Amino acid sequence: QVQLVDSGGGLVQPGGSLTLSCAASGSGSSIFPMAWYRQVPGQQRELVATIARAGSTNYGDSLEGRFTLLRDNAKNILYLRMKSLKPEDTGVYYCNGASRLGSTTLPGAYWGQGTQVTVSS
Repeated sequence: QVQLVDSGGGLVQPGGSLTLSCAASGSGSSIFPMAWYRQVPGQQRELVATIARAGSTNYGDSLEGRFTLLRDNAKNILYLRMKSLKPEDTGVYYCNGASRLGSTTLPGAYWGQGTQVTVSS
């Protein structure tokens, strides 16, 4: 059974940095395409970034350069490094596993429990 555990969220001032972690376990989880999504109450879940099996990454509009995905294959952990954070980056961030990457990315079957990121002074 695949399990994803998200962590690393918190309160940070505008311009600050945070690194989120997604620890994956279970059959096949080390080779999944994966993604991070975020959600603000009352809005749809938004795709933040994706990483393919081979390691290529893609980022949502205006996020590249501020957000970086890193995958530690030995530990089976996916990291989302975020810098120059803005209040509009506030939301619950969810790790997603077995993501279906393409011209339109669709979420896979596995989700972390989410971790809250709040950017506020």
